[in-house]
Amino acid sequence: MRLRQLVLLSTALTGLAGTAQAQQTPPATTPPSEAAPPVDAPGEATGEDVVVTGYARSLRQAIEVKRSANAVVDAISAEDIGKFPDRNVAESLSHIPGVSIDRRFGEGEKVAILGTDPALNRMLLDGHGLASADWGGNDNDPSSRTFNYSLLAPELVDRLEVYKSPEARIEEGSLGGTVIVRTRRPLELEKNSVFASGGYTYNDRADKGSIRGSGLYSWKNDAETFGFLIAATYDKQNLVRSGVEFFGYDNADGSGSPFLTTNAAGQRVLKNPNAVISGGTAADLDKAASPFGINYAYFQQQRERASVAGTVQFRPADGLTLTLNGLHIDGNYNNYSQAMYTIPGAWTGDVLQSATIANGVVTDATFAGATSQSAQLDTLVRKTKLKTDNLNFYADWEGDSGAKVSFAGGWSKATGGRNPEYLFNVQTKSPFSYSFTPSSATVNFTQDITDPAAYFSNPNNNNAFIEGDPVIVNGQQLVAAQIGGLDYSVTTDRDIYGGFDATIPLGGVFKELLLGARVTDHVNRIDARGINTYLQQSRLGSQLGVDTGVTPDGIFDGTGGSGNATRFLNLSEQAVIDILTNAINTPLVEKVGASTSVTERTAASYVQLNFDQGPVRGNIGGRMVYTKDVSRYALTLATDPNGTAPVKPVPTSTSTDYLKFLPNVNIAWEITPQLILRGAAARVISRPRYQDLAATTSQNDVTFDAGGGNPTLKPYQATNYEITAEYYPRPGALLSLELYRRDISNYILNIREQGQSFYNALAGRVINTYTVQRPVNAGSAKVNGVLVNGQAEIWGGFGIQANYSYQDSSTDPVPGIDATFDLPYLSKHTVNVIPYFESGPFQARVSYNYRTDYFRTIGRLGSPEKVAPYSQLDASASINLNKNITLTFNAQNLLDETYLQYSNTRDRPSAFYKNGRTFVGSVSFRM
Repeated sequence: MRLRQLVLLSTALTGLAGTAQAQQTPPATTPPSEAAPPVDAPGEATGEDVVVTGYARSLRQAIEVKRSANAVVDAISAEDIGKFPDRNVAESLSHIPGVSIDRRFGEGEKVAILGTDPALNRMLLDGHGLASADWGGNDNDPSSRTFNYSLLAPELVDRLEVYKSPEARIEEGSLGGTVIVRTRRPLELEKNSVFASGGYTYNDRADKGSIRGSGLYSWKNDAETFGFLIAATYDKQNLVRSGVEFFGYDNADGSGSPFLTTNAAGQRVLKNPNAVISGGTAADLDKAASPFGINYAYFQQQRERASVAGTVQFRPADGLTLTLNGLHIDGNYNNYSQAMYTIPGAWTGDVLQSATIANGVVTDATFAGATSQSAQLDTLVRKTKLKTDNLNFYADWEGDSGAKVSFAGGWSKATGGRNPEYLFNVQTKSPFSYSFTPSSATVNFTQDITDPAAYFSNPNNNNAFIEGDPVIVNGQQLVAAQIGGLDYSVTTDRDIYGGFDATIPLGGVFKELLLGARVTDHVNRIDARGINTYLQQSRLGSQLGVDTGVTPDGIFDGTGGSGNATRFLNLSEQAVIDILTNAINTPLVEKVGASTSVTERTAASYVQLNFDQGPVRGNIGGRMVYTKDVSRYALTLATDPNGTAPVKPVPTSTSTDYLKFLPNVNIAWEITPQLILRGAAARVISRPRYQDLAATTSQNDVTFDAGGGNPTLKPYQATNYEITAEYYPRPGALLSLELYRRDISNYILNIREQGQSFYNALAGRVINTYTVQRPVNAGSAKVNGVLVNGQAEIWGGFGIQANYSYQDSSTDPVPGIDATFDLPYLSKHTVNVIPYFESGPFQARVSYNYRTDYFRTIGRLGSPEKVAPYSQLDASASINLNKNITLTFNAQNLLDETYLQYSNTRDRPSAFYKNGRTFVGSVSFRM
């Protein structure tokens, strides 16, 4: 761990400890109610009440939620209506010890909790999961059961609770922890509460700005028996991400370099015998790894989000409250990707001129002009509209004796995906060279790759097929070269649930009996359609009939990418669409092989006993869960006997079911009014990703790799343990130590099957060298962690939050890869330091987050992808012009950190990205 992070953290925690010792006023002897925690705590020795407002007030609320809970819980509370601490809910969650986020696209989207990746944790909106879909092109796990937090407007949130130890009453499905998002209720707010804000957002890499706004109105009658709330938000953000990507590494296993071949005598020799090898011999080159592909990636996206939420509450009788709430989110995530890449071994291995070997890696190489192609420019225009609709009904009754009964039912639906994605590519034969280090890459072409005439469209005419059927034009099968097409891949996620919860007061040690049941019907479906686009005669880039340009000057500055590959042919989005429109297009057909659905029905019931005996309180219970999955997909694409055409995919289905009992216990021991010890143990499950349950196979005809699912997967299982010590020296102060363990079985790993045969549409023939990845229940894993957390109001309006997490894991080896890894998204060290100042109308804070490197995924060619250490520095300041109007300024990613990814070892980089800084100014009104 870096020295500056250790110094920063130790200074912060030392300050916290000193502050805690300096304060002598004890808190209230009885923990406050979780439902309505007090924030105006006993004052100093004078006995006067200290009224705390603003950010410090929200921190006190969060402390009291944690303190009064029976389970291991952390919380984040809004300061006031519309004043959530961050502009992104995921960014706020990252301040909680043991919670981390991935910033691959700059903005936090998914959260990992206690060393488990986002797919294995759940977000519950007011107690139940929300249907979720993602935009086309996002590789941040779009088929998992988590939620894209960037879609959730912070203005709608009252409080976030992260349950690190489960209770039987909480819906199952999380290995690491469960995030419960609490929204606002009109009968809990003041009558005629009003909030409105407007602002401007600017990203310095996109060099564009956009407006944002939100509003909320809440009303209730004087009798407080009827109320309604309505809220709306609008936000637009321009993103530009540029960087260099490596498509895995050839010969990573030492099986043979693509620059050599086997001669008739069985000897390994250079394909070009005149190539000059430095740093070793030809035999060393045959053992060295080399980049399979080097890509200069230019990504542009406009994220436009609008949401409307409403809640109506009615109390027809004392103790009975009826609540109806709904949420609608619209998101336009249209984006455009341009990728200028070379695949040295496959495309130019026979024209290698020179190569340099360092530490078993070919770090430098030069190539003559290629016979067929040396590089390719891919353009992908994606139209994506995300939509989420949610409707819930609650009926809550509470009797005078404390008995409670609640009925809940709801429906949610989300759609997203590529609708459509326009794909077009051209090639070049230009000689080139490459060179790279762990944090930089240089690619230089000898031709001017900004010149459209240096490019040509696919010249390889073949018999054209789509979904196994020949393409017929004028009564004959089309013989042409595919140059792209339109891909429609729409995800629909739908959830319906209903259930009840009851609380029965008891006497003696066990104060309450909680019981309930819930049934859920969930469908996750991908509907795929497509159009293939062809030309019968290759055209130069200058003959495409559209205006062309070049990539903006300086767009790759600071990314680590250099050379003239940073400036290449640039086509506008409309130009790509026009090229495809004016070519030969097949009819739109259903893609059976890419369409899948998973129907999942669950039934769960639970019993939970809450106990309280003197200084000891807690709960013990169990949850019985039945799950049935029906997966519908198409069998792996096969080939005909002579390998000249694909065989049509065959639709099929697989059904599985399982019954699980999930016991748990939580104990809190209040040793003194200031010191609480907790212990927890639980059996938990997390269900496989939806697309892992669908066995259809998708293939990449450029990289010769493919991926498929497995409908017989069992759920992840784990036994979780928690021990915490929490010290509350005074109101607004906390020091805590948390130890935890996750003992996971049935861990899902991706196995690799090499030498598989698929029909390659680009080559017009079967190729026998595909590598297929499939998930299997093949492993076990263990996670151990230590979390240290502290916060305090120091003096004169100054305060601080700080936490440190150490996490370690062990896993079974990944089949086909000679290595073991930590669990995905697990950083061994994570540091958060948030100093703040609040006095009178002025408030300011700085948020610093640091995490060490972490394993992310198994990428192309089985490449184990890791992310390098990452630092994030954000700042915010606000001033209240009067009691109603506030000016606020936020700055995100002030360090303009580079997102650096590598393939297992740092000398094999796999991505460098820059996302830029974001600045937001806003004015808000509330009353």
